[in-house]
Amino acid sequence: QVPLVESGGGLVQAGGSLRLSCAASGLTFNIYNMGWFRQAPGKELELVATISNWRDDRTNYVVSVKGRFTISRDNAKNTVYLQMNSLKPEDTAVYYCKASRGVVARDGMDYWGKGTLVTVSS
Repeated sequence: QVPLVESGGGLVQAGGSLRLSCAASGLTFNIYNMGWFRQAPGKELELVATISNWRDDRTNYVVSVKGRFTISRDNAKNTVYLQMNSLKPEDTAVYYCKASRGVVARDGMDYWGKGTLVTVSS
């Protein structure tokens, strides 16, 4: 088992900011591709952002958050971050961290955190 622990969720007013963190232990963090997913009430799980492993740190975002959210990683700290700015009520969801040896969007040999709740009020 490899633990992924998310933190940083909470209640914020629309237009505000939060930074989510996902700390990993028990794995060679730098070789993993990382991602953030979210699941809003009554909605399907959605891939929000990904960042590649140490080779290039390439990032991708779902269109709805592009320009507002930034994914980053600090391999020395075994941590991936999601900086969320200009938050909207529709960003309200449980946010999950995922570590994958392959493609983050696909099932395989991967690890999930338990999630952290982000609530954005109007």
